[in-house]
Amino acid sequence: MPDSRAIVILTGAGISAESGLETFRSADGLWANHRIEDVCTPEALARDAALVHRFYDLRREALATVVPNAAHDALARLERAWAGDVLIVTQNVDDLHERAGSRTIIHMHGELNSALCAACDRREPWSGSLPPGAVCPSCGAPRLRPDIVFFGEIPYQMERIEEALAGASLFASIGTSGAVYPAAGFVRMARSMGVETLELNLEPSAGSGWFDDCRHGPASLLVPRWVDELLAQP
Repeated sequence: MPDSRAIVILTGAGISAESGLETFRSADGLWANHRIEDVCTPEALARDAALVHRFYDLRREALATVVPNAAHDALARLERAWAGDVLIVTQNVDDLHERAGSRTIIHMHGELNSALCAACDRREPWSGSLPPGAVCPSCGAPRLRPDIVFFGEIPYQMERIEEALAGASLFASIGTSGAVYPAAGFVRMARSMGVETLELNLEPSAGSGWFDDCRHGPASLLVPRWVDELLAQP
């Protein structure tokens, strides 16, 4: 049975863009100089591991230069103060939610500061450069790769996400394009189960028509206002 106080929040690149991180899908974003097929597919890793590893090394370097913004801070404040459960499901591979203080987070597309062993499937915290052939501390195989869900791979913890949506009273989508599945389908899943839905985005997303309420503008302005509204409820 849905929890009348449980909230599931999906976040995308738009929430981190205001911290200075490039988005993947903007005209001048990360993919502008790289084809997706060159840096974010299993085939790319097999074909040119050095290019793929270097691409994510650069993303890791860029992440170290930015800090959470007001939207990240507001979501952490919501988690601390809200009477029910708050789950953040993020499409982002950065750690800005964690640095802002959020604790209940699912990184459905992986994490930059993590390495995945292709031999034993263990994950290791990672910072700095991750060269091809890096040795797994767990099994000793030289098979560490970026812990990123490549196109064509299954996002992490889908069963847990679906269970959380089924038990929520509110689903909010923040800073997402509405173009990447399966995350783009969460709003329809939530609506089919009678969950209230809200979009907070810089502009209408590809899925705006599915939301009960849409508010458009910078996340750093919209999210703190929305959190203030929620926390003012009796």
